[in-house]
Amino acid sequence: MSYVPPNLPAVVPSQYVQGTLDGLPDGTPGADGWPDVATSLRQTTFVVLDLETTGGAPDGGGITEIGAVKVRGGEELGVLGTLVNPGEPIPPFITVLTGITQAMLLPAPPVEEVLPSLLEFLRGAVLVAHNAPYDVGFLKAACARHGYTWPNPRVLDTAALARRVLTRDEVPNRKLGTLAAFFRTPHQPTHRALADARATVDVLHGLIARLGGHRVETLGEAIEFAKAVTPTQRRKRHLAEGLPKVPGVYIFRSADDRPLYVGTSGDIATRVRSYFTAAEKRARISEMLAAAERVEAVECAHPLEAEVRELRLIAAHAPPYNRRSKYPERVVWLKLTSEPYPRLSLVRSLGPDDEAYLGPFSSRRSAELAAAGVHDAVPLRQCTPRLSVRTTSPACALAELGRCPAPCEHRISVDEYADRAVAPVRAALADDPQVLVDSLLARIGVLADARRYEEAAVVRSRLAAVLRATVRMQRLVGLTRIGELAAARRAADGGWEIAVIRHGRLAGAGTAAPGVPPRGVLDLVRATAETVLPGHGPVPNASAEESERILSWLERPDTRLVETSTGWSSPARGAGRFRDLLIRAEAASSRQLPTERT
Repeated sequence: MSYVPPNLPAVVPSQYVQGTLDGLPDGTPGADGWPDVATSLRQTTFVVLDLETTGGAPDGGGITEIGAVKVRGGEELGVLGTLVNPGEPIPPFITVLTGITQAMLLPAPPVEEVLPSLLEFLRGAVLVAHNAPYDVGFLKAACARHGYTWPNPRVLDTAALARRVLTRDEVPNRKLGTLAAFFRTPHQPTHRALADARATVDVLHGLIARLGGHRVETLGEAIEFAKAVTPTQRRKRHLAEGLPKVPGVYIFRSADDRPLYVGTSGDIATRVRSYFTAAEKRARISEMLAAAERVEAVECAHPLEAEVRELRLIAAHAPPYNRRSKYPERVVWLKLTSEPYPRLSLVRSLGPDDEAYLGPFSSRRSAELAAAGVHDAVPLRQCTPRLSVRTTSPACALAELGRCPAPCEHRISVDEYADRAVAPVRAALADDPQVLVDSLLARIGVLADARRYEEAAVVRSRLAAVLRATVRMQRLVGLTRIGELAAARRAADGGWEIAVIRHGRLAGAGTAAPGVPPRGVLDLVRATAETVLPGHGPVPNASAEESERILSWLERPDTRLVETSTGWSSPARGAGRFRDLLIRAEAASSRQLPTERT
């Protein structure tokens, strides 16, 4: 066959570093025109390639012969074979091994003249080679050296595949000659490129026949199977069979039906299959797979519902192999106590009478850091006893240092304490944190001017903690006080994803297929949605994480608000206007080692 060199775009030559099998394309979606990973092996077009070289390292030269055979479904579609002038002497041992002499190569074209035809031959096919990193390494180096773009095709290595399919009892090694003898192929390798490529074709067909027993039927499964998956992954691969390719939640369960791990995906089947590939290297997941006996799928209307159901299932069952979102009830709050001289109190839950509070915080440490920021900004007392307005009590060291107005000794009246200490905190928690921000920034400036940079960094981290908590709480309150909110978002297939949210909780979800009027679906979702009663606090009916997932979905540019029972708003002078300051403070803190223990 003859091939017209295509007009391939040239690239700037770059230095080439030889890779390994792990660096080869692994079956993930690539450029247009390459076979899809879901293509069956019977329908996949393969270009089986072999190179003969001068024996050196891949440096853009050294190729002496190229042989390639294109096959599909056991049928030969084309052949490309040519000698290549490497532009350098051939070592004598290479001549003895291959029979290729210097005289044979003198009239042969150089590799830069052969590459266009070879790259065209590879187009739209899967590259197959025995010990593929070696052959691919030489070709990539040649492309880099001579200004051609390497097309990065999907690669299947018959040597790696044989290591997974054949046991040591069947073959002593995975050399091409050994495998050709084992499969009794009509073509035997001779250390000539085209002959070895034809032998590799026969070996490939023999290996594909063996893959059926391992339930490997598609290109993607074959590429992953050739990699170093564990025996547990191979043994439990059947758990991924029969799962739906829809959005939802998947649950790995043990023999006694106990949930081991809960996850979510827009495509349950594809995501679960990934746990049985070489890409999954987490030790705890390997341990989980060893204990898993089945996988349960919970189909959802769209990804938002899947994310919410995942959070609820993790909270309900606390699966041992999930690390995040397991204990949403373990949050803490800061609240202003109800007494003549209020103080900040760290509590596990809010009561119906609590009016000034901040949270929820995921950890006691983050709550204490925010409390320290408040104490730096306003003269709020830090002692815990309940103070009397009639009798005094001894002052603590903070009063002696001037960091507390000493209400314990009645140095400050109840009204003055309320104006100086309590009112700014109430305003910051409910509406405007300007007083706290100004006070903390001023303190940072004083410390920085005195070159007390570590202390300034501590105050900065406290400022960030205060802002982070107030921004989060005000965003949550804006959503959770709405009795009902209906929203819709365009789906990838042209339909609509519909959600009904009540007091910050996902009460109903549905999908309107393309061409189906979404209003009717919304009415049905609303009619069957969960009843959610109003409650107290920023997250009265759902975890903070669930409400934040809903917020993220609602705030996407392509989400449309359809109906709402009341206005959705945030304070005009709320904490949100300090978001840029918060981002800068967090970025600065991330570049500095922690200097404070709380």
